[in-house]
Amino acid sequence: MNSCRTLSPVFFVIGGNFLDNVRLAATKILYNVTAKGAWANIELAQTIRNEKFSDLDRKFCTELVYGTVKAGASLDWKIAKYLRCPLSKVDDKTLAVLRVGFYQIFFLDRVPNSAAVNESVELSKSFCGIGASKFVNGVLRSAVRQQRKSDFPTDNDITSLALRTFHPEWLVKLFVDEFGLDATRKILYFDNTNPPLCLRTNTLKTTRENLLDALKTFGFKTEPSTIAPEGIICYGHSALDDFQNLRAGLCQVQDESSMTAARILNPAAGDFVIDCCAAPGGKATHLAELMQNRGRIIAADIHEKKLKHISQNAERLGITIIEPLAIDARKIGDKFPAQVDKILVDAPCSGLGVLRRKADLRWKKNPDEIKILPELQLKILSSAAKALKPGGTLLYSTCTIIRRENQNVVETFLSTHENFQLVEMKTLLPHVTNTDGFFTAKLIRTS
Repeated sequence: MNSCRTLSPVFFVIGGNFLDNVRLAATKILYNVTAKGAWANIELAQTIRNEKFSDLDRKFCTELVYGTVKAGASLDWKIAKYLRCPLSKVDDKTLAVLRVGFYQIFFLDRVPNSAAVNESVELSKSFCGIGASKFVNGVLRSAVRQQRKSDFPTDNDITSLALRTFHPEWLVKLFVDEFGLDATRKILYFDNTNPPLCLRTNTLKTTRENLLDALKTFGFKTEPSTIAPEGIICYGHSALDDFQNLRAGLCQVQDESSMTAARILNPAAGDFVIDCCAAPGGKATHLAELMQNRGRIIAADIHEKKLKHISQNAERLGITIIEPLAIDARKIGDKFPAQVDKILVDAPCSGLGVLRRKADLRWKKNPDEIKILPELQLKILSSAAKALKPGGTLLYSTCTIIRRENQNVVETFLSTHENFQLVEMKTLLPHVTNTDGFFTAKLIRTS
């Protein structure tokens, strides 16, 4: 087996027919992700909400979607071994059916091969057409009969490692150059683990201890975070739409590594604070809670449509000091020159520290994008610096783990800003901290 999650035996205590609609839903999501550029997490959440899936169906659909999306090109490599034509000749809808079917055959031990084949063939009739169903049937049955034909190579090279760990080859090479082969292996396998749900206690309304008690009565399996004082890790839970404490504003979904940003910036009640790239508002609302909802926070974002999510989160959490502002972060310094006590630059980045949590991100990124990001990050950082008062604090953060977007950007900034001093710089590597990857650099304006 490869490093992919497997389903609990509970999914298979009854026959496959009741899962027809789940497999069809998963296939439609996959098609939208791969053929139309949709994001898996958004498509999945909308589907689960609209279909009103049971808890069992929700978990199975989640497994099929995230597992198939995550396997990506490695799954296509297997499919190609059983085709008589190039993979590029297979239409997108039929390929979506094959991908979901192959994922069940090769990576879900407890799904009977007969169910994976038969249900894939049946759903292909309505999703793709009768002609496609015959093709799907032939390819899947061939895969079942000759499973060893598509074994991944076991060579100790980057190509083999990329296939076995479901990552693009260019990304594996990037990590090897950055961290070395042994650490890269650990990062890649960690990316394929199942991330827990992380909640941040809203300290304006409750305490972490009280929230932990409430979660236990709701049936959650929880433990307190060891790196975030407000954080709670949940390993078993039902659909979040049914979770009253979240709707009541007692907590916010946020990874514990991301929670460290507001703590490091350490705003005081009454401060004037700017979050330069704030949507959807997780860090901005955390800052407000640490400020005891006293002071002023500008939650800025270039995408005006995203500002409503910040307002909605603030209202649900009972926060009144956040002011959403549509603005390009590269203009923050001109709008608020030397006015701000604390400023957070959670910069746009490659997101290579959160590949575990965003199944499709690894396949949507490309090396050219990563090469040009530092220029944008440096411009935002330089603009934010102009908004800061002498003696004020600036925190630069990203959810990536590579130097060119992190340490190199900070070092370049400091080389041209002699009135700033580095206080601390920290990288949370996911395989070491068991969290999302995260980088922070805390700077003080000295004059």
